[in-house]
Amino acid sequence: MLSAQNISKSYPSTTGALLNVLAEVSLSLSAGENVAIMGPSGSGKSTLLSILGTLEYPTSGQVLIDGIDPFQLAEPELAAFRSRQIGFVFQDHHLLPQCTVLENVLIPFLADGKAGPEEVAHASGLLERVGLAERSLHRPAQLSGGERQRVALARALVRNPQVLLADEPTGNLDSATAESIAQLLLELQQETAAVLIVVTHSTQLAQKLQNRLVIEQGRLRVADG
Repeated sequence: MLSAQNISKSYPSTTGALLNVLAEVSLSLSAGENVAIMGPSGSGKSTLLSILGTLEYPTSGQVLIDGIDPFQLAEPELAAFRSRQIGFVFQDHHLLPQCTVLENVLIPFLADGKAGPEEVAHASGLLERVGLAERSLHRPAQLSGGERQRVALARALVRNPQVLLADEPTGNLDSATAESIAQLLLELQQETAAVLIVVTHSTQLAQKLQNRLVIEQGRLRVADG
């Protein structure tokens, strides 16, 4: 379902020379598979996740999602493709403070217009699944950090994406809350058979995933042990 072949990414520097962030990175995952990507700060983890999520173009290489190269799409079609096929969970939940919990979960439908009764029912079901059914009309400021991250999980899954990308999803949480969020993330991923890629510094979180990779100096390798 997700294939990345020979992905490289370079940026121009102030000296005019190229700054090489990723060097011919390749990975492939099928439905229901998950992987943790670790590495030191500045190693290219988040850049790779942005490319896999079609938020950033690679300098070279190819990404295929269910056989489609999203970077060959025009920008409006790419945005619609991203909204349908990819779900994002970030370290900072990025909830809209002026919207209710339910409205935040429904935001991915805005790319196609308003959410109808079926979409609202699905979003409400996800909120029940993550234990926040009674909080659906609350604002994010009324929630704990763990609850806000649960809302972000529901939002990422509301369109049943084929690819789920998580960038430090437990980074701002205490250990007990991080444990529960990690467990919930994996349960929901397995239920939906999505591909899951988690970028994390947490060894505890990484060990919960099926596979573990490390980025060092822009290159991807299998983690030791």
